[in-house]
Amino acid sequence: MIREIVQVGDPVLRKHCEKVTRFDGALSALLDDIRDTLKDAQGAGLAAPQIGVPLRVVAVDVEEGYFEFVNPVLVSEKGEQTGPEGCLSIRGKAGTVTRPSKVKIVYQDRSGDRYSLVARDFFARAVCHELDHLDGILYTDKATNVRNEE
Repeated sequence: MIREIVQVGDPVLRKHCEKVTRFDGALSALLDDIRDTLKDAQGAGLAAPQIGVPLRVVAVDVEEGYFEFVNPVLVSEKGEQTGPEGCLSIRGKAGTVTRPSKVKIVYQDRSGDRYSLVARDFFARAVCHELDHLDGILYTDKATNVRNEE
């Protein structure tokens, strides 16, 4: 089901999200809704708080594929990249953000199984952007040169 994407100013976007403890049908339905909403919005990633749910759940859809991360934790980062970012929850704006060029995360899938993953370049940028949402951080908190998109 396609959900409404919460916009900047809604307090859910500034919450520290709760860890997922139940790997059940409700979590699978949430992940399905995140996937449907992300595909409809044609974004690179979407976090649960962006659809009003303060849980540590994100999805990233990039050239490397579509990924679901439950309870993701950033365990290492290397390098640096600076580039443009926007956000589905901050429509009409873009800014320049510096992020790591390579990150490693550990996470669970919708069944609760544990994995690790290394992301580079734009994939790393998208992962970091979405993980920030889980701690109430928006890209505009880190950006320089925030401007209206043309």
